[in-house]
Amino acid sequence: MKKIILLQFIILFTLFGCKSQTINNTKVKSKSMTHKQPTLFKTINVDGINIAYREAGNPKNPTIVLLHGFPSSSHQYRKVLSQLCDDFHLIAPDYPSFGNSDFPLASEYEYTFDNIAKTIDAFLEKKKIGSYALMIQDYGAPVGFRIATAHPERVTAIINQNGNAYLEGLGDAWAGIRALWKDRNPETEKAILPSFSLDGLKWQYTHGTRNVETINPDTWHLDYLRLSRPNAHQVNMDLFYDYQNNLKLYPKWQQYLRDNQPPLLIVWGKNDEFFPESGAAAFKKDVKEIDYNIYDTGHFALEEDGDEIIEKIRIFMMKVGK
Repeated sequence: MKKIILLQFIILFTLFGCKSQTINNTKVKSKSMTHKQPTLFKTINVDGINIAYREAGNPKNPTIVLLHGFPSSSHQYRKVLSQLCDDFHLIAPDYPSFGNSDFPLASEYEYTFDNIAKTIDAFLEKKKIGSYALMIQDYGAPVGFRIATAHPERVTAIINQNGNAYLEGLGDAWAGIRALWKDRNPETEKAILPSFSLDGLKWQYTHGTRNVETINPDTWHLDYLRLSRPNAHQVNMDLFYDYQNNLKLYPKWQQYLRDNQPPLLIVWGKNDEFFPESGAAAFKKDVKEIDYNIYDTGHFALEEDGDEIIEKIRIFMMKVGK
């Protein structure tokens, strides 16, 4: 009889023991059952422009501001928001004309990186977020470094996924844009138009990946829809042309790194034709201690190696918090 009772106990424990446990008559849920706060999709008006943003996690926790690249939006950080919301407060804005933010005409809004950074800085001010880590990728780097140099005391850390700040970090894919910088005319603009095509956008997400089938095609299709709106090509051509002004600020950003030594996590896709691994290695010149991680993937490393990168972010931010 005792054997039967013991066997029944073992069966019940096997079925239910992994899901919850009782301590002093209190039922404790396992981590897999813990309810996570959902990602919220919000909008706030900044200087007459509705800025869309995604927000997740408890605002009382350390904040990470997620700054997206081209041709994406806050959508590129969907995995980060979902997986880190239990420990951190995350906020990911869409720049003007990107994602779900307003798309003002070029006659109404100056599409330069100076102005976009000004808008996102004002966004953070309006949200009353005065202390934050910055996660930067692609366009997120020139936006983020402008904010960091303006408010070094607010930046607790930098998480860098293919966000460049060095001349040696500009890869072969910049040839057409360099020609545009040298002489902007209908021919140099026409040479860049394939970047806005469906195939061109797909290339940005899939080039350099180990397995194309792991990359969600919804990403480039969503970007293509947004780039197909009236005036979208012209606005993004303006930003391509203005990118040359970021290079002029590289010495200032590098000085910021030397002076402030922000905790820095590098999670870099080494096969990126725009920002190859040389761009990641260059940070070693100015930052003494770097959590340095290189992945065998492309420009949007989160798409293929998101789980591993997100765990790196969690561990890094936990250390920074201490």
